[in-house]
Amino acid sequence: MPRTLLTHLTMLEGGVPVPSQVLVADGRIEAVSRGRSAALDGADAVRVDLGGALLTPGLVDLHDHLREPGQEDKETIASGTAAAARGGWTTVCAMPNTVPDPYNPGLMAELKALIEASAVVKVLPYAPITVGLTSEELVDADALVDAGAVAFSNDGKGVQRAGVMYDAMRAAARHGRPIATHAEDESLMRGGVINDGHRAGELDLPGITRLAETVQVVRDLAIAEQTGAHYHLCHASARESVRALRRARADGVHATAEAAPHHLLLADEDIPGDDGFYKMNPPLRTRADIDAVIDGLCDGTIDAIATDNAPHTAAEKDCSFRDAAFGVITNEHTFALLYTVFVLNGRFRLDQLVDWLTAAPARAYGLDAGRIRVGGPADLAAFDLAHEAVIEPSRFVGKGRNSPFAGRRVLGDCVLTMVDGRTVHSSLDNTTDRKDQA
Repeated sequence: MPRTLLTHLTMLEGGVPVPSQVLVADGRIEAVSRGRSAALDGADAVRVDLGGALLTPGLVDLHDHLREPGQEDKETIASGTAAAARGGWTTVCAMPNTVPDPYNPGLMAELKALIEASAVVKVLPYAPITVGLTSEELVDADALVDAGAVAFSNDGKGVQRAGVMYDAMRAAARHGRPIATHAEDESLMRGGVINDGHRAGELDLPGITRLAETVQVVRDLAIAEQTGAHYHLCHASARESVRALRRARADGVHATAEAAPHHLLLADEDIPGDDGFYKMNPPLRTRADIDAVIDGLCDGTIDAIATDNAPHTAAEKDCSFRDAAFGVITNEHTFALLYTVFVLNGRFRLDQLVDWLTAAPARAYGLDAGRIRVGGPADLAAFDLAHEAVIEPSRFVGKGRNSPFAGRRVLGDCVLTMVDGRTVHSSLDNTTDRKDQA
């Protein structure tokens, strides 16, 4: 692999973008130069002009759904990781709600072989908490940690039995692995498809009480305190859940959390009609909930932003709320959406947004990712802050088209993604170095 000099770019220094250059060699960062006189000796390197784009560490997604094995009509590892690369993600943690779920070391080994064969970004697989993502039989946590599980999750389903969660947290605590939960008390769902509020009444749709999330959050935080486990709340959406997290962290509970882009960008009042593209779980909440989640990010109660990217087929989403699958596509334009809505209006600082998408999720899970450092892996992303782009689902790289953000005009589109120095997405010259070309 030739040396590569990335030039005509900016990097954050003290929160401010400054002109910079980066030299990449053998898959690692060889040198970095910042400042207006930035210059590196790249005489023998391939020069890549980034056109003034902002260069950041590759984004780190703690919550992605790659669907393979078993649901390849929705997504595959190849298409899902190509979509992640399109959005600047270089490390993704893949949820285990596949068919079958990787509940034993043999299935985990088969999944890792699929990843090795077709992923274009780094994929860290979750193991389920229980076999079949039910609330019954615990997996062998010791064996699955040895097999390479980054964490444990039944994402998409809450663990209904407190005793099962207690035993799972005790097992995960032995290895320092997170238990990442989709907090949902099924007895409180009652057939709901939308947040239980004014918009549900207007659309004549059955509502989901916010208690369905918060009851399990409070329960699981109590179990985490007792067991010493690392509890991670997926897609925090309700203000009461954020309040419970804040109190638990103040009391010393090892708890982390993520916010999903859709829960930051949309409220239930934004749902235009009975449109399945807006159906997600947890559902879109109220403006007060959005404010609480934002406050949680800003004060450190919520650690990171993760996509909860959930591709589905057209038949599963282009229908009524009552019939549609839960889930939304966000990962190809997460940075651009959040930059346009929050950074440009002054609610987030640019360095905050970059941290929540890179170093913060890596810190939460103890990953060697999310940083630019000399000698470190050349996992990099570049975003065009100057030119407008339009989100067009027909041009998505992934298989899913179920995005409620179609037609949005954004700044901050991803123009380059590199993994270990290999270009896995580029709109600079419409060329990429895929794994099979390296």
